[in-house]
Amino acid sequence: MPTYAYACKDCGHAFDIVQAFTDSTLTSCPECQGTLRKKFNSVGVVFKGSGFYRTDSRDAKGSTVTPAPATAAAAAPAPASPAPAAAAAAS
Repeated sequence: MPTYAYACKDCGHAFDIVQAFTDSTLTSCPECQGTLRKKFNSVGVVFKGSGFYRTDSRDAKGSTVTPAPATAAAAAPAPASPAPAAAAAAS
């Protein structure tokens, strides 16, 4: 559940409270019963790694990242199995 920050417009009392998204906004100050306002802060989310930038989904010609070389197993063709070839020749 997220933590919300509130401040009283009348007495200046400031506090944080954990509320669910479905809970209604607080309206009265617990200290003086004055009017509360919800304070908005910057979001505490940091995106790190690949996949979060505009250039990550582009082709390699405009990218500064070089693609990894292919491994020998991936570059070699797979050997053909004799069963499909024999079945095709028999029909």
